[in-house]
Amino acid sequence: MLDTLLNFIDSTGVAQLVRDPAKLGMTLIMYLIVIVLLYLAIKKKFEPLLLLPIAFGMLLANLPGANMMHLDWFLDKQIDWGYVLNNGGLIDFLYMGVKLGIYPSLIFMGVGAMTDFTALISNPKSLLMGAGAQLGVFVAFFGALLIGFVPEAAASIGIIGGADGPTAILVTKILAPALLGAIAIAAYSYMALIPIIQPPFMRLLTSKKEREIVMTALRPVSHVEKLIFPVLVTIVVSIILPDAAPLIGFLMFGNLLNVCGVTERLSKTAQNELMNIVTIFLGVSVGATASAENFLQPQTLAIIALGLVAFSISTVGGLLTAKIMCIVTRGKINPLIGSAGVSAVPMAARVSQIEGQKANPANFLLMHAMGPNVAGVIGSAVAAGVFLSMFKG
Repeated sequence: MLDTLLNFIDSTGVAQLVRDPAKLGMTLIMYLIVIVLLYLAIKKKFEPLLLLPIAFGMLLANLPGANMMHLDWFLDKQIDWGYVLNNGGLIDFLYMGVKLGIYPSLIFMGVGAMTDFTALISNPKSLLMGAGAQLGVFVAFFGALLIGFVPEAAASIGIIGGADGPTAILVTKILAPALLGAIAIAAYSYMALIPIIQPPFMRLLTSKKEREIVMTALRPVSHVEKLIFPVLVTIVVSIILPDAAPLIGFLMFGNLLNVCGVTERLSKTAQNELMNIVTIFLGVSVGATASAENFLQPQTLAIIALGLVAFSISTVGGLLTAKIMCIVTRGKINPLIGSAGVSAVPMAARVSQIEGQKANPANFLLMHAMGPNVAGVIGSAVAAGVFLSMFKG
């Protein structure tokens, strides 16, 4: 009886932590980080739909003795799936959706179903602003190379600049899976902080007169155009960059479900039930990759810093592109919509709208900003395809 009691005590998480004081300290630090992320998600409402599952996934991964997640099993290119199925914990099974690229593509399908592409179809020039807003992706990539990251890790860090969490997750799980927790947390944190990060750059790089510009109404877009657009974009992008096909294809498929007019049930499922389920699985499994051993490393701080640089430069790139277009069109484009070229839909477009109304209460930029915003989603997926085609083994 005494032996049984001693074995029970020895198997508890408390005993495991007491035996290893260093692990105890690291675990407590992770719990503090979890509390901060939960506070930001619940109290500050910073991207709560993903930040909260990610934070709780981090908590589950750092419970001593729970053994729900074994990230090291997934780091090799040749994964022993039979061993995972026979010996894995709950989150190991959920993480298969990340490792196989299922969750990011399904998220893109939901985003496509929820997003109106009319502004981009009506004003194709918006693609230029979406392209300009990818500047930070490549600046951060080269910056990461300069400070010693290998190309695969640098590419994963650079994608943070696109403000596109699913794309960052897809690229990282293929190129640098050990960094997935830090990169995902950085990507979604900066997406949540868009209303704080972008406005200073918007006011710095535009004059009051430019911010007051009222843009003319968008031209009407026919139903046929809405049907052709997703099919055409899927074909063109996928032929040029096959590695971008899963993201672009499902983004456009989701949009086609919405605009075709005959699949309302499927469209609503993609937007709501399926999107919510996948978001939970994605957030928890990605958060669970942030064990103390993987997350509490000097490179995590470098990733967070480079992510901020990437996102800031992407904002600047979109603004400068829109400013040039404003000059070329002789004042027909409000440069504020350029900052929406990052792919955080529709948050970045809302920030453009808010800043525009501060300068001119009669201004309504939201629909105009949705053009670059959608273009940014496509642009980040294309950038991901470029990196994957270059560095995927």
